[in-house]
Amino acid sequence: MKRTTFYLISGFILFAVLSRLLPHAYNFTPLGAIALFGMAYFKDKKWALIIPLAALWASDLFLNNMRYAEYYEGFAWFSSGALFIYGSFAMIAVLGYYLLRKVSFGRVLGGALGASTIFFVISNFGVWLSSPMYPLTLEGLAMCYTAAVPFFHYTLAGDLIYSGVLFGGFEYITRRYPTLSPVFQDS
Repeated sequence: MKRTTFYLISGFILFAVLSRLLPHAYNFTPLGAIALFGMAYFKDKKWALIIPLAALWASDLFLNNMRYAEYYEGFAWFSSGALFIYGSFAMIAVLGYYLLRKVSFGRVLGGALGASTIFFVISNFGVWLSSPMYPLTLEGLAMCYTAAVPFFHYTLAGDLIYSGVLFGGFEYITRRYPTLSPVFQDS
């Protein structure tokens, strides 16, 4: 992969992650979109995980320390639900690895829908396990998922919109400037 293409893909991911710093509705984030985007376009799949995860972690570091500074002394390296959030991110990346070997509108749409669903299921399972609000029973799990439903449409909207912006923007630029295309002739 050309260095300029690598930087362009990384720049798109950084742009999306920086949007988390703007005011937004709960769960309206680029999380799923950047996991899918990285897997679709980085030839070396280690970068498809490293770059988005590092960008996500850096924004989490900033957001969590800004948000909880008044409650905690010291520096928080991870939020309480980080295992489940980053676990869902890894599962979304796996989905992107298999689904987006060829980028098309239908595959990106399916990936965004799948990303939202994966994040909903895994992150709310983590809330159920770690929150004293819900009993650790099937009824408690159902209560947790039911309470999370009103936030799902924000997750879905975020994944759809950010996927559209990332994939659409990248496709537009690489068609306008074909030398930036990540087409892999040596694969």
